[in-house]
Amino acid sequence: QVQLVESGGGLVQAGGSLGLSCAASGLTLRIYAMGWFRQAPGKEREFVAFISWSGSSTYVADSVKGRFTISRDNAKNTVYLQMNSLKPEDTDVYYCASSRGRYSSGTRNVDDYAYWGQGTQVTVSS
Repeated sequence: QVQLVESGGGLVQAGGSLGLSCAASGLTLRIYAMGWFRQAPGKEREFVAFISWSGSSTYVADSVKGRFTISRDNAKNTVYLQMNSLKPEDTDVYYCASSRGRYSSGTRNVDDYAYWGQGTQVTVSS
């Protein structure tokens, strides 16, 4: 059974940093692209960042460019999202997801991801 488990969320003041982790079990993470998304209540899930299966390419949304960094450690079957210079508008539930296809370079499309974690809450106070 595939499980993705996010951790590292919490409450932080504006301008602060948080590091999220996404640990996988039941899935060989190293052959899948991984993405981070976020969602506020009543809103659609929003793309944040993805990393290719090899880790050689990454892409982040314009709204977080220069502040968020995605990375992966395939030996630990874990993907990370480092968030710096956080803003109140970054407050959301953050989800990690694995791509549907193997050896994917990554995508911003929610529908291209098969497995999702349960989410971790990030709250940024002003």
